[in-house]
Amino acid sequence: MKKMKKPSIDMREITEFLNQMLVEKPLLPLVIPLLLVLWSIEKWVFNLSNWVPLAVAVWATIQPTTPLEHCEWLNKLLIEVWPNYISPKLSLKFSSIVEKRLKHRKPKLIEKIELLEFSLGSCPPILGMHGAQWSAAGDQRFIRMGFDWDTTNISIMLLAKLAMGTARIVVNNVHVKGDLLLSPILDGKAILYSFVSTPEIRIGIAFGSGGSQSLPATEVPGVSSWLVKLCTDSLNKTMVEPRRRCLYLPTVDLRKKAVGGVIHVTVVTAGSLSRNSFKRRSRISDDGSVVVVDNHNDTMGKDFHTFVEVELEDLTRRTVEVAGPNPTWDSTFNMVLHDDAGILKFNLYECSSDSLSYDYLATCEIKLRYCDDDSTIFWAVGPDSSVIAKHADFCGKEVEMVVPFEGINSAKLKVKLTLKEWQYSDGLHSLSGLQLSSRGLSLHSSISNFQPRTGRKIYVTVVEGKDLLEKEKSGKSYVKLQYGKTIQRTRGAANSHPTWNQKFEFEEIGDGEYLKIKCYNEDMFGDENIGGARVNLEGLMDGVVRDVWVPLEKVNKGEVHLEIEMVTINDYNQESMGSQGGLIELVIIEGRDLVAADIRGTSDPYVRVQYGNLKRRTKVMYKTLTPQWHQTFEFPDDGSLLALHVKDHNALLPTSSIGDCIVEYQRLPPNEMSDKWIPLQGVKKGEIHVQVTRKVPQLQKKVSDSEPPSSRGQKISTQMKQTMMKIRSLIEEESFEEASMILTELEGLHDVEQECIAQLETEQMLLLNKINELGQEIINSSPRPRPS
Repeated sequence: MKKMKKPSIDMREITEFLNQMLVEKPLLPLVIPLLLVLWSIEKWVFNLSNWVPLAVAVWATIQPTTPLEHCEWLNKLLIEVWPNYISPKLSLKFSSIVEKRLKHRKPKLIEKIELLEFSLGSCPPILGMHGAQWSAAGDQRFIRMGFDWDTTNISIMLLAKLAMGTARIVVNNVHVKGDLLLSPILDGKAILYSFVSTPEIRIGIAFGSGGSQSLPATEVPGVSSWLVKLCTDSLNKTMVEPRRRCLYLPTVDLRKKAVGGVIHVTVVTAGSLSRNSFKRRSRISDDGSVVVVDNHNDTMGKDFHTFVEVELEDLTRRTVEVAGPNPTWDSTFNMVLHDDAGILKFNLYECSSDSLSYDYLATCEIKLRYCDDDSTIFWAVGPDSSVIAKHADFCGKEVEMVVPFEGINSAKLKVKLTLKEWQYSDGLHSLSGLQLSSRGLSLHSSISNFQPRTGRKIYVTVVEGKDLLEKEKSGKSYVKLQYGKTIQRTRGAANSHPTWNQKFEFEEIGDGEYLKIKCYNEDMFGDENIGGARVNLEGLMDGVVRDVWVPLEKVNKGEVHLEIEMVTINDYNQESMGSQGGLIELVIIEGRDLVAADIRGTSDPYVRVQYGNLKRRTKVMYKTLTPQWHQTFEFPDDGSLLALHVKDHNALLPTSSIGDCIVEYQRLPPNEMSDKWIPLQGVKKGEIHVQVTRKVPQLQKKVSDSEPPSSRGQKISTQMKQTMMKIRSLIEEESFEEASMILTELEGLHDVEQECIAQLETEQMLLLNKINELGQEIINSSPRPRPS
């Protein structure tokens, strides 16, 4: 056999191959020395194989996106804490949100819809079924995980009022599926959460029967799709990117419930504004029409004037117009919150050269909320979907934020925010299930138009106004107050800074009723509305006056100065217990500026006085608008409402009303006269001059606390016997009206007698307790017998 020749090695080909590799991979010559160095370290220094997993973990951590992480432990933890902690809190929070949405969004078929019951049940959602993944945008970290909540263990019930009756709507199944985005902020003190996109929502409903239902258990068409649309729209507006909600994690929970607040907003400046940044604009003309225009000119001349409109719910304020790409406004506005959270919207507009229309350019938002440790958190979307967050530890602390306009990172707005005060509820709103049930009761009562009274009185003083809109220089402004079904109004006052200084009384209504304010300009062709507002009266403390400037809503300026005081009726009833059995003396002196009820431009006024079931009237003063009566009336002091009805006398035709008013006397000091002018309600003008006195005889004044209750009781008993004898003699003389007044005195004496009996029983109980304590001390101090 022939020997095979060994293949020859062509060095030329090897050289060409290496040269080509050096051209394509210039770092290749460094690999061989690096391998030799690593081999030497592995051989003589330490084992590199132990450090490889650590290096890989560090490398994964610094990457923008990490691998998926399993969330089984999170779901197990959620199952444990959901039923007793998370579900009750979320149910309470979302029930208030749902109630507000139901008031404004309902199908045409339904006249009224109320929330009867709301509970998210004991079945929690599943988080991160396919794992969770960390990512980063600048310095901000995000975690993305799946959210899947498919439950039948819920209890949501609605009561719908239709034209043909009422029907109960029961939500028996909810399925929400989407991707959740979480981001820790403020060094872990809070978490922002939102959906990456609109989640998938399915809602199953059934129609109940019985109870408050008047219709059979038949389906109301369109309700399921309406509920899905309502939930979808609510989520899109509140927690779908870039809109995020905040969960604050305080170290201390002060157990307060904020129901409103006052915030000062200062719009400082904006930077890098240009027409080219806002590619399409919405032009709003003076007739209210909207036209979308394109930008073709980026000229930044003197004609480029911008202003900012600040929006908080129905309250809007706007800055002045400033020229240039970097305008400075430095405008501060007083804004009012009606909840423990709110969204401040800053809308940027460009004014046209003719000042008859303006172009909407862009907007940005800043959200704020009350935290359980009495602080306030502010947050907004930053450049490239990052997060801007600020924290105010206490009320009055100013925070400064620079926020980009949505979709335009180059144009930014600088604002300063100061939360001046938070208003708290008076403890009627707790975290227990009692609140939900009480809310259900109040919802039933609202359908029957029942408004529960709390036994307290609210005194509202309308002090003054400022920056009110003036439609006519000669016109006067007045304020109308509405609380429940009670409506009061001030007299008219001239100019844009009117002064009224008028005090009104209301009986407090439960269920969070607002005080509604409306301002008007008087006009011969019909009064014109120049703004309104709502005032949250929760959290008022007895005897403490709340001094507040209320900004008017749905107008660009105007504020009303109010002083509000809450008084418990029992407080001043106890102060005036001596007046039980006393008299109310009312002197009707005169009237002025009354309404002309007759064709000839005058009136024939008289006053009808109503005190409880008692009625009196003055004489008629003919052909005058400034009558002089000077008549005195007396009534037994039983706490009844004292009302004056001013009438125009007609011989043949029925009398016509020219105003009414209420005379406040309950809080007057005993035996001191109050002289005042009272504006008439229900008419545009007119006042009544009265003097009122609570006359308390020395007989019924409170006996000094130093007098023993036994002697007090004997005196009261003697006085009651004398009073009964007097009543008997008056009945025999057929003086029934005077006997009725003396009978009221007897009732007052009976109340004092009951007080004496209660005091004696208390002293008896204290004495017996003291005897028992002394007996126990004697037993404990006695020597014990020694064991034999």
